[in-house]
Order: sequence, then C-alpha cells, then structure tokens
Amino acid sequence: YFASSFLPAPTQLSQDQLEAEERLRAQKSYSTALVSSRREPPPYGHRKGWVPRSLEDFGDGGAFPEIHVAQFPLEMGRKKKTSNALAVQVDAEGKIKYDAIARQGQNKDKVVFSKYTDLLPKEVLNQDTPELQKPDEEAVKELTEKTRAALDKQVSQKIAAAMPVRAADKQAPAQYIRYTPSQQGVAFNSGAKQRVIRMVEMQKDPMEPPRFKINKKIPRGPPSPPAPVMHSPSRKMTVKEQQEWKIPPCISNWKNAKGYTIPLDKRLAADGRGLQTVHINENFAKLAEALYIADRKAREAVEMRAQVEKKMAQKEKEKKEEKLRELAQMARDRRAGIKSHGDKGGEDGEARERDEIRHDRRKERQHDRNISRAAPDKRSKLQRDQDRDISELIALGVPNPRSGSEAQYDQRLFNQSKGMDSGFNGGDDDTYNVYDQPFRGGRDMASNIYRPSKNIDKDAYTDDFDSLIQHNRFVPDKEFSGADHGQRREGPVQFEEDPFGLDKFLEQAKHHGGSKRPSTSSRSKDDYHDKKRRKE
Repeated sequence: YFASSFLPAPTQLSQDQLEAEERLRAQKSYSTALVSSRREPPPYGHRKGWVPRSLEDFGDGGAFPEIHVAQFPLEMGRKKKTSNALAVQVDAEGKIKYDAIARQGQNKDKVVFSKYTDLLPKEVLNQDTPELQKPDEEAVKELTEKTRAALDKQVSQKIAAAMPVRAADKQAPAQYIRYTPSQQGVAFNSGAKQRVIRMVEMQKDPMEPPRFKINKKIPRGPPSPPAPVMHSPSRKMTVKEQQEWKIPPCISNWKNAKGYTIPLDKRLAADGRGLQTVHINENFAKLAEALYIADRKAREAVEMRAQVEKKMAQKEKEKKEEKLRELAQMARDRRAGIKSHGDKGGEDGEARERDEIRHDRRKERQHDRNISRAAPDKRSKLQRDQDRDISELIALGVPNPRSGSEAQYDQRLFNQSKGMDSGFNGGDDDTYNVYDQPFRGGRDMASNIYRPSKNIDKDAYTDDFDSLIQHNRFVPDKEFSGADHGQRREGPVQFEEDPFGLDKFLEQAKHHGGSKRPSTSSRSKDDYHDKKRRKE
C-alpha cells in the first residue's frame, strides 16, 4: 500500500480485473440467465426510431431499406481511414514521449539523443562502481557461445544455399500460445474465455523454386534522424535588428533564370543609381535652344515665302483680269464699230493675227506628226493616195488592197488547163520548182521595194532627208577599175553564169598541173564578189 501510493495509476488492467469487469457488465446487461447474450434487430414493423450502428445490429443479414440512414453491414462500403499518426506513448513518469517521432522507422536498440538531459555530461564515477567493472568469465563464455552459434547459422545457410542438393531444414519446436479474444460471450468463441493455440512451423519443400524475386533494388531505409537543435528561449527583435538582418536580393540586369517579375523600384534600387548625383550637362540646354530658334526661323521663312507667293499669284490674277477686261472692251468696240485709240490698236490686231496663223500651223504640224507616229508606213501612203483615182493607182503600179473578210488565194493554184502533171512538173519529183512566175515582177514594184522608207529614215537623218532621197543609195562611192558605166541595174542582182571564165581556167590548171583541188562554183564566186562590192 505504501508503494502503490507513490506509483502512478496503471494504464492496463490485469487478467483478473478484466474478468471481474466482464462479469459485472454481464450482470447489468442481462437480467436472467435464460436471455441470450446475442443481440438481434427488432422485428419488422417495430423499427421506428431504431438506427443500426454496430455489427450485431445487422445480425446475419444486410442493410434495412426502410431505414434511411447510411448503413455498413459487415463494414462493407465504409472508407478505411489511414493515418500516419503515431500512438501516444507515456514514459515512467506519465509524460508523453515526443521522441517517438524521431525513433519512427529506426531500430529499437538504436540510441537517439532527443532530450535535454542527453546533453548533460555524465557524472564521474568511482573505479569500484559495478558499472565500470569487467564481466566475469561465465558472462564472457556465454556471450562467446551466442556469437559462435549466430555465425555458424549464417555460414551453414550460405553453404546450404550453394549446394545443388540440400536436406530439408529442421523444424522448430512447436509453440503454445494462450489467446484471449476481445469479444467475450456465449455467442463468441464457443463460450470459452481463452484458447490455447499450438503453432507449428510449416514443412518446406527443399526442391521448390524461390517464390519471390529477391534481387530487386529496394529503396533505402530512412537515414539517421537529424541532431536536435536546442534553441535558446525566444525574445523579441527590435526594429533596428530587423533592418540590420534584412538582406537585399541579388537582382541581375542580364539574367533572370526563374522568370520572376521584378518591380522597377527594386531593380533601380539594386542598380545603385540612387547613390549617384544626377548632373545634367549645360550643352543640352544650348542644343534645345538652338533647335527652338532654328524651328522658329524656319517657320518664319515658310510663312514669308507663302505670303510672297500669295502676292505674286494675286498680281498675276489681277494682270489676267486686266487683260481679259481689255480684250472684252476691244471686242465691244469692234462690234460697235468704234476705232481704237491711236495706232497701237492696229499693231496689236496684226500681231494677234500673226499669232493665230502661227498657232494654226503649229496645230497642223502636230497633227501630221501624230499621224506619222501612229502608222508611219501606211499613213503617208493613205494621205498621199486618198484623193487619187483608181486609174492613176493602176498606172502607178500600186497593188490594189482588197478590203474585205473573204479569204485570198493564189490564182496560179487554179490552173486547170494543164492537167494533173502541171503541179508535179511532169512527174519529176527531184526538181523544186514551186513557182513558175515571179511575184509582181514589174519594174515599178522592184523600185518600190528597194526604196528606203520615208518615215524610218526621217528619225535618223531629220533635216537631210530630201537630199538622201534624191541621192542614189545603191551606187558605190568607190568603183572597180574597168567597171561598165553604161548598164545601170535596178532591182536585185542578177547573176550570170561564169562571167570571168573561172571554170575554164580551173579545168586547164587541173589538166596541166595535175592538181586535185575541187573547183569552186561560179555562183558562189559571184555571190562573194557581190557581197564585197556592197560592203565597199
């Protein structure tokens, strides 16, 4: 009794106390021994106001549909609440063990310093203290045997695992466990309060392959807990200390890897511009004043120029109005038959007539120039021949331009008097005589074709065009010695067959000299000399 007065109250009851409490609870809940200890739900029709809460309320059945309450028979459908909170543990003095958080997941024998008393130095003990004495021989032998047995067990397991055929492991002896169920009563555990369980190790097949893969990489366990930091009692900081401990952030003008939005005042404060005195150069004021003066002078110049132009335009307008007024007065006087004052009016009238004649001639020249520019090869002929008669056109050898949409055909193709062999030259296909008559072989037509165009040469020679027309263009300036001036050629060059006797000369050279060089045709020689004559 003396010791129990100082010790704290026990947290768990003994077996006898549990049995006594169970006996009292059974006497209070059951009035007689004939009543069954099993609770059953009330019968149908008498369940008004009754709500099933525990497992016994449902019996062996399911939920009651007429009771509109969330029901969980056999705990089906109830969400299991999982929590990582630790159970509250109390030390010998009845205080809560807060160091259980630091010991979580660690070995139970691991030393974790988590109290203030762990920092205190230990007392210096005397040499004769039993804690400092060496163990005796019996304790040393006992500990040695335990260590040898543990090492032998590990070595034998390694050797047995490496052998291809191994014997069955020896079974551990059976263990007897006394089990006291939490649900007590006649309906549970066959009415027994305790049970004795015999636990035997299951026989293991030595030839069975491993069931689980043990070569998987598993995450490491939690590391050792951090050393507890013992803080001194907190005290309030002054405003001065807070400002001293305020460290400005490092703000760069070039990099912002995190992408923070930095206010402009913070950026300027970090730049250190507030520490510099602002000094403005006086040349800025001079430049601004010079620009202002230049702008004002430019505006004045523009305004003055506009006024001058306005005055000039006004004077020009007044002069035109005066001239128009004079012309109107002169027209009125001429209509009325009144003679103008002096000889000045007569001189003005003659000058005006001359100007009108000049203006008319200028218009005519402009009209002719436009006509010649629009179609220089056709307009001149049309303008020249538009008043001529058809007989004059036929006499001049001008072709009759047929105006109409009908197709034009060569009349020589309709020659039906010669038969089928006319187009094939009597069946001779080797010759190439498509045309049997010259196309407009008249003398006038040849002179018209080889005459230079008037309008084309007018652009190149302008004023000397008439002299160039009168000059014979196809007469060479430098003549060959021995040329015949009596015969004049009009039209294209007409070649003669071997006028120089080259073929005869080449034949003689071939017979006398034995040369095998091929003779040149007379037509190609004449063509060459004619081209040379034209160039000269």
